[in-house]
Amino acid sequence: MQIDDLADVLAIEQATSQSPWSELQFEQSIHDTVVLICDTRLVGFLVLGSVLDQAEVHNLAIHPQHQGEGLGSALLDHGIDSLAPEITVLHLEVRVSNFRAIRLYQQRGFVEVGERRDYYKTEYGRENALLMSRSLATDAE
Repeated sequence: MQIDDLADVLAIEQATSQSPWSELQFEQSIHDTVVLICDTRLVGFLVLGSVLDQAEVHNLAIHPQHQGEGLGSALLDHGIDSLAPEITVLHLEVRVSNFRAIRLYQQRGFVEVGERRDYYKTEYGRENALLMSRSLATDAE
């Protein structure tokens, strides 16, 4: 992601998230963010951070007009393929109500490993987060 992409990334975040990241959060994650461009238009982004042998999907979104086209899958696959070889596990959190994302993650080999109660804000209170992980150790073999 380049600084020039920030406005488009923020617009997608606002359109897709119930509790969107701030501009500052994206600025601080600029080097961990990849964007997806289709026909010269920014249509999605992935924020993927790593420490030592573990990585985490911090944020992933596709513009609402392009959801259901397989772009989220492609972006996630690209992110996984781009991880350093020493990364052995990939973690993420997802709203329990985000069935579409949960299905995507399950299709990509993620399994539920826990739950965080009241993790996400909603307009009606709070919502739990599923903790999911995928082992990458066998991917490199």
